Amino acid sequence: MGHEIRILAVDDERSMREMLEILLKRQGYTVVTASTGNKARELLEAGERFDIVITDLMMDRGTGIDVLDAVKEHDPECEVIVITAFGTTETAVEAMKKGAYDYIAKPFNVDEFLIIVRQALERRKLIRENIDLKARVEGRYRFEDIVGRSPAMKAVIAICRKVAESNASVLISGESGTGKEVAARAIHFGGARASGPFVPINCGALPEQLMESEMFGHVRGAFTGATADKDGLFKVADRGTVFLDEVGELPPPLQVKLLRVLQDRNVRPVGSSREIPVDVRVISATNRDIDELVREGRFRTDLFYRLNVIALHVPPLRERPEDIPPLVDELLGRVELETGSRVAGVSSRAMRMLVAHDYPGNVRELSNVLERAATLASGDSIDIDDLPESVRGERRESAPVILPDDGADLGDTLAHVEKRLIEQALAKTGGVRTRAADLLGVSLRSLRYRMEKLEIDSLDDEK
Repeated sequence: MGHEIRILAVDDERSMREMLEILLKRQGYTVVTASTGNKARELLEAGERFDIVITDLMMDRGTGIDVLDAVKEHDPECEVIVITAFGTTETAVEAMKKGAYDYIAKPFNVDEFLIIVRQALERRKLIRENIDLKARVEGRYRFEDIVGRSPAMKAVIAICRKVAESNASVLISGESGTGKEVAARAIHFGGARASGPFVPINCGALPEQLMESEMFGHVRGAFTGATADKDGLFKVADRGTVFLDEVGELPPPLQVKLLRVLQDRNVRPVGSSREIPVDVRVISATNRDIDELVREGRFRTDLFYRLNVIALHVPPLRERPEDIPPLVDELLGRVELETGSRVAGVSSRAMRMLVAHDYPGNVRELSNVLERAATLASGDSIDIDDLPESVRGERRESAPVILPDDGADLGDTLAHVEKRLIEQALAKTGGVRTRAADLLGVSLRSLRYRMEKLEIDSLDDEK
């Protein structure tokens, strides 16, 4: 059943009210009428909601401007159409300036009037859809919705919460696919700039010759093809957040210009001598070792310190296997929404394989694996046969162990490896110690001793 469209018609002439009511009801709309502006205001103050208000401008008690003010006070997204008598166009223009959708002069053509009504309803629908979409996007990036029960991800979320309310620059490091942009959006939508735009800029995807224009804008005639002035993405992000993804890819000339923008809070479009003030927060991300780039002279030290006021590292998925089961649930829900898949879950055998995989592509790889498996699954859950060979295949050969030049503490190194293996075994078995001991080829008593020595907590304290 569709949304009921409710229209309020306000006019002090009974014949006009009746004509509007008959005309609009024939179109399938629900119509409420009011004989004065004051009565219209009373309806709005009583909580009545309307998609459109159609009001005469000149009435004895309460003008159409009064009705318009009351509508915008109670429901700013409600569209108002004003009806004006011949010779009062100036008043109608005043109504347009105050937010009316359109005006129509008496006597009016019925077909033209209905077209204006339909156009106003379409605009109302688009505004509603945009508000709903923004709410869903913001909700998806709330701190509460970031999936991660591992200590490492809990630490990431805690830092995001702390820095969200500040304007400090944040530099997020981590491998590709770990969720750096998710963290950046959570910081934006969790802070004071949430109502402003979040503008991502992929510094590695823009051609160098176009990068300055895209970031800072250009004026007409600045270069071949610049046929009109264009705002840069920094200007588009005014009062919001700029997310510089893969900032380590910025070429040196752009590093200099970005540093100046961060220092002066002004941008200068290509070909212009005029600077434009911008109020933006900058969050950057990189999958490269930016400290190494600084040491090699390929990234400016002064820019690095401007961007790296707050450092945040998102760990790879292989270092937090306990996050994989809740991520699987979350990602399968998204797959269902986006593809219509009816796969509801993952078998225990398939889950063990998913947890054991190394994920060089991190969360992005896990998402792709699940979308493929959900598409191929013949039942209502994903099983081993639905997983790609990269996940079902034999474990890859371990990386060679290399002794550092300055030596290593053998005891600490072995303890670290032992702790990682035990934690992964517990994650795969849902914390059941007896099954974890079987996976590791040790007795339950030996596993308990090692867990106590290495200060490892289990999800299941009974087994």
